[in-house]
Amino acid sequence: MVNYLVVLFKNKKKKRIIKKFITFSKAKSFYDKKIKESDEVIFNVDIENGNHCSYEIGLIEMTSQQLVPVYITDEMGRNIKVKLEEEGMTLFQINPYKKEETIYDLQKKKKIKTQDLIKSYLKGDGVKMISSLNNKIIIQKDTDIWLFSLKNENESQRFVDSLTFHFFKIKRGDCILVKDSSTAQKKYLFNLIDEKGIDKKIFYRKFTTYPPSK
Repeated sequence: MVNYLVVLFKNKKKKRIIKKFITFSKAKSFYDKKIKESDEVIFNVDIENGNHCSYEIGLIEMTSQQLVPVYITDEMGRNIKVKLEEEGMTLFQINPYKKEETIYDLQKKKKIKTQDLIKSYLKGDGVKMISSLNNKIIIQKDTDIWLFSLKNENESQRFVDSLTFHFFKIKRGDCILVKDSSTAQKKYLFNLIDEKGIDKKIFYRKFTTYPPSK
């Protein structure tokens, strides 16, 4: 018999059941683990299908009697009491949840996670420069450069901001992060890709239509 559910919410609506449990202890342990995983996400999903979105994760008890009210804070900072529409379900706990966003690796022609990018392209000694140009990210290390594509120009700049915050938090100082869109910076980056024989047409499109991650 299922007594507890861990559920993913999108924009305050129940999206899917992540896992089902019989005992509260196992449900709470799994729930806490998912919260910890969320805290470790560097670059989270903020846009899906062109629209802003937010995620939360909830621990639900299969009972119609809610003994302790649960509140969430909306965008205005107001506390709102949560009540599920389904009968026989009571929300025991809910927290913001950072769903990990993916980045399109133009070298490997596949989507990767931020940690994969860091491990593959930002490893080793020496200074690495990470720049945003339109909806692309350019990583330069010595004479090597690598390109990555994001959903739009704002997302590429948000990615640079996310990496900046992450590296500041872990006190990593071997990366230079640039999201300057000045003419001089763009000229420098275009000259760089020209030297590598990369077709500049790849930068003409400023958004992607890759299917969303599952």
